[in-house]
Amino acid sequence: MSDITGLHLLSTLAPDGRLTVSLAEQTLPAPTGSQVVLRVEAAPINPSDLGLLLGSADVDHAEYGDGYLVAQMPEASMRAMASRLGDAMPVGNEGAGTVIAAGEAAEAQALLGKRVTCVPGGMYAQYRLVDARACMVLPDGATAEQGASAFVNPMTALGFVETMRAEGHKALVHTAAASNLGQMLVKICQADDIPLVNIVRSPAQVALLRDLGARHVLDSTADDFAELLVAALTETGATIAFDAIGGGSLVSRILGAMEQVASAGAIYSRYGSATMKQAYIYGALDLSPTLLTRSFGFSWRVGGWLLTPFLAQAGAETVERMRARVRDNLTGLFASHYKARLSLRDALTRDAVLAYNARRTGEKYLIVPNAA
Repeated sequence: MSDITGLHLLSTLAPDGRLTVSLAEQTLPAPTGSQVVLRVEAAPINPSDLGLLLGSADVDHAEYGDGYLVAQMPEASMRAMASRLGDAMPVGNEGAGTVIAAGEAAEAQALLGKRVTCVPGGMYAQYRLVDARACMVLPDGATAEQGASAFVNPMTALGFVETMRAEGHKALVHTAAASNLGQMLVKICQADDIPLVNIVRSPAQVALLRDLGARHVLDSTADDFAELLVAALTETGATIAFDAIGGGSLVSRILGAMEQVASAGAIYSRYGSATMKQAYIYGALDLSPTLLTRSFGFSWRVGGWLLTPFLAQAGAETVERMRARVRDNLTGLFASHYKARLSLRDALTRDAVLAYNARRTGEKYLIVPNAA
């Protein structure tokens, strides 16, 4: 077949701090070997995508035009981004679409005409050249929209549970828990009989998770949050937390409450309890510093958690088991819901950028690259 031409979205950071996000035309060669060409029909905007797409750039005062925006990156953020300066970087971790061309390998030919999902990066594009072995065929009748978010959120939620079990914990805490990912985690923990403490940031989010059947849902803005957190940890025995917020003092408050529960009734020790308390930060909804007030003894750990390194360590058998569970429950347990759908051009308008970059819990956006 002949080459295929279409638009894709690029994010470029200049040495002077100017961030340009724009649409550009790309031409894909005919696929060979195990390669396939995917007509991208849906790709979600996840927080992990926003880190590359916009970072901490000042989008409020950006210049917006037809198919582009130019914003200033704060000087404080530039050092961490030194390795990307001048590079036009494709964006969009995951998505779904239909295979319209395939290389000669059997695994590629088997996907012709099939609707698949994959996570190769660069999915904010009308067409994408990917390896057939990285694709997962969607169940019969599943739409691209239903399959677009079949990797990052579902595998992350399952990864939390796998991590909890591997490290010897019996219950867990999750923050920003009203998100799409958080709702999936509620359903997983219900299905697997795992005690879960959900922390949200408004009464409306409490109601949302209560309606899903969540037992422990705490509003971190409530006056009695600290008291209710200790009560929930006492009942569940949770000693591991996964935090999507990152900045501020919430991780410290969770660890402090865990220590309060662990040391209740014990003989005093200036080193605190021997119970290991673990907090993993996996998101950055708050870009301010993470504040730790040492009120939780010496048996504690705080670290980062990312999906890709976890999958690399988990092993092929565990990963395939997780993927099979997602595939078998795509429209139920792992269903995603979207606030709005955007074309590639719409995604670069001021109103759209300000909306999805606000990163409001429970408000997920979907890019539809081939929409008019």
